[in-house]
Amino acid sequence: MEQFAVVGIAGGFMAGLGTLLAGMLAVANRRLFVHEDPRIDAVEALLPKSNCGACGMAGCRNFAEQAVAGDAAPAQCTVSSPAQTAAIAALLGVAVGEVDKRVARLACAGGRHVAFLRARYVGLSTCRAAAVVSGGGKECVWGCLGLGDCTTVCTQGAITLDMHGLPTVDMDKCTACNDCVEVCPKGLLSLQLVKHRLWVACHNRAEGDLAEAACEVACTACGKCVTDAAPGLLTVRDNLVDIDPARIGEARREAIDRCATGAIVWYDDAGQPQRGVAAKKILRQGALPLRS
Repeated sequence: MEQFAVVGIAGGFMAGLGTLLAGMLAVANRRLFVHEDPRIDAVEALLPKSNCGACGMAGCRNFAEQAVAGDAAPAQCTVSSPAQTAAIAALLGVAVGEVDKRVARLACAGGRHVAFLRARYVGLSTCRAAAVVSGGGKECVWGCLGLGDCTTVCTQGAITLDMHGLPTVDMDKCTACNDCVEVCPKGLLSLQLVKHRLWVACHNRAEGDLAEAACEVACTACGKCVTDAAPGLLTVRDNLVDIDPARIGEARREAIDRCATGAIVWYDDAGQPQRGVAAKKILRQGALPLRS
């Protein structure tokens, strides 16, 4: 009987303790409850829900929270259509806002027709796999391997491989999500403002003659573009021309005109790279032979 009494007391104590704690949690929940603006759900519903990070935030939910708080403009979601962006602005009673469009650009123009191979890679058909096998077989160890990891990872279908195995970016489809930048084992893709048109389409850091011997469109660090550009805009560093991002607004098309290899380019209104008047003409369409 004593054992049953002890069990009963213990059971009653636990039940009372449970009831007390439940009551305390209920009171705390009421007092500590944080009201969430219902507009956050409404804005999130208008977003594409791709969670791509192109807006610079962790995902669509985070963007919705920032937009409702007034810390993000609707236009910062570059994946949304103009109609979606306008709907978000109308819901929040704010201006759509303006955001300078960014796109992915490739720092390489060395397709199969202008860049030599020193070995043929045979294996898993990905750039990351090829890169760990002696750099992938390209004579220019900095060059694009052309196996399309960037095309695979792009959920917007903005990147395709051209006939020479080089990625081309559709400016209208690119949302600057950064996925292609992260997947490239050579670090050749980066996000650039569309309005910044001057671009060095090369990453080869070999000495001039060696660079051109490996790839006909490589930068030879001759310095002509440095002379022709605004003072201080361009410099030669590690055998490659470097653009000062703080002064890119001073860039003019004349900087590319005397580049003999066409390694430094100017993007036109359609997002296509244009070479200078002195650049050698590339007539060859077929792949260069393997060098022994």
